[in-house]
Amino acid sequence: MQQLIILSLSGNRFFGNIPIHLCYLRKIQILDLSRNNLSEEIPKCLRNFTALSKKTINTSETESFSTDLPPIITLYWKGVEREFLHPERRLLTIDLSSNNLTGEIPKEIGNLIGLVSLNLSRNNLSGEIPYEIGSLVSLEFLDLSRNHFSGKIPQTITQIDSLGDLDLSNNFLSGRIPFGRHLETLGSKGFEGNLNLCGEPLAKKCPEDMISVNPKQQKVHGEDDNSVFHQGFYLSLGLGYFTVYYILVASIVRCWKGNSICLLYWSSKE
Repeated sequence: MQQLIILSLSGNRFFGNIPIHLCYLRKIQILDLSRNNLSEEIPKCLRNFTALSKKTINTSETESFSTDLPPIITLYWKGVEREFLHPERRLLTIDLSSNNLTGEIPKEIGNLIGLVSLNLSRNNLSGEIPYEIGSLVSLEFLDLSRNHFSGKIPQTITQIDSLGDLDLSNNFLSGRIPFGRHLETLGSKGFEGNLNLCGEPLAKKCPEDMISVNPKQQKVHGEDDNSVFHQGFYLSLGLGYFTVYYILVASIVRCWKGNSICLLYWSSKE
């Protein structure tokens, strides 16, 4: 049993936790327990998968067991059921998707630097995505969608140059999507369904991006200042005319009441 290279038990009705005994499968290269009813946490002893802790596959070991392996095996690869010819020679994958697993992703998963595909989607996993996931330098496919992950996406994920498919959709992730290398070229679909996630490639801008004022807005503010100045100027001018008019009318009324004095004044001028 310890010499096992492929273990595919997907699409059954297994329940309970993932047995610790699986961690003794040091030569395992393909572990597929997807589409069951497994629960509880992912065991930390996954770091014991020695074959997944190397960047290259030891072909001499796989060839010695190839006579006992089926030439073609059906696996869910990148969300699609596909048939592979001698997958043990080129695939290093862990698929625990579509179960009821809980808890956090163990940090020890960062030891599996040879892992090519990791699918933990459609579970009840929570907590933050560990920054150790950036150590999976051989990873081409990562699916953590439809869980309860929260917090920010670790910047270390941008270090995985081989990553071609990334799906973090439908979680509770927040903050700015890390910018670096080729991550922004993966498209927005893999980030959707996280209400507090922002930045490219999503159309939603981050709050700090909306504070800056563009030149057009500055120009409008300048025009508003000028209009306020002109309004004040014309208001003062109007008040001045009104004051002069009031004094003139008051003088005429006063003269009308004392017309004899006004007549004497005007006659003396003549």
